[in-house]
Amino acid sequence: MNTHDLVAFVAVVETGSIVAASARLNLTQPGVTRRIQNLEEMLGAQLLDRLSKPLKPTAAGHEAYEQGRRLLRMLDDLKSGVASDGMVRGEFRLGLTPFLSEAGLTAPLDAVRAEFPALAVRVVSGWSPNQLERVCRNELDAAAICLPDGAVPPADLAADDLGAQPVVFVVAREMKIPRTVDLERLSQLSWVINQDGCGFRDTLKRKFDASHLPFNIAVEALDSELRLSLVSRGLGVGLVTPIALKRSAFRDRLKPVAARDFKPAVRAWVVHRAPAGRLERPIKLFRDGLVRELQALIGG
Repeated sequence: MNTHDLVAFVAVVETGSIVAASARLNLTQPGVTRRIQNLEEMLGAQLLDRLSKPLKPTAAGHEAYEQGRRLLRMLDDLKSGVASDGMVRGEFRLGLTPFLSEAGLTAPLDAVRAEFPALAVRVVSGWSPNQLERVCRNELDAAAICLPDGAVPPADLAADDLGAQPVVFVVAREMKIPRTVDLERLSQLSWVINQDGCGFRDTLKRKFDASHLPFNIAVEALDSELRLSLVSRGLGVGLVTPIALKRSAFRDRLKPVAARDFKPAVRAWVVHRAPAGRLERPIKLFRDGLVRELQALIGG
């Protein structure tokens, strides 16, 4: 078997098209097509449903993909294992959801780079649902994500529970609203919140929907400090982590508000496809460092 043919097939399955696979592999589209055809001829089976868009594997193709992906991972592990210096090499593609970026991009990432200097770490930021999909498609080796408390990652992924992560509601200090309110009172306000895909936003919307209460969004903004700036100007109520509030330049112009019947939280996870192979130790080192950072931030 020509491993280049297998690499091309795996890339097509994971990207869903010849065009995207050719861009990933830096090959021409006819070159990718020829490699797929070579693999099909060698295995004696049609591996892709060419009528589907995006391209999907046939039943035989799905089996070839799963076994082929494991084989390629084993080859990477073999290369690292027989290296004369015993160092873990290659690329470590790590996904981070924005909420965990502040904790993950500091000590945990520094520890991985220090322990594995020959490993090229590439960090990709994005919302948790997208990060999960990319891990499932083998576009990421691991991801640190947040899910609504009670939700769990797909069963076919290895997943480490990092615990519940709290948030607080905030409004402008001059707003005439008690420091403790019920959910119905909060539903009467507009929200300044993350864009759709954020685990905290999903948790909040689920709670309002379950209580048959409106959830009115005034502003969507990705940057935490920008959201707090807008909230401090009275544009609505915001949702923020305790550490972000503590460090914000607008903290003196904001007032935390507690909900009697709702304590918002999401659960953090580190997920990856098994087996992790040569990346088992880097993933564990990052996970353990992230746990310590999150505990320190919550405790602080």
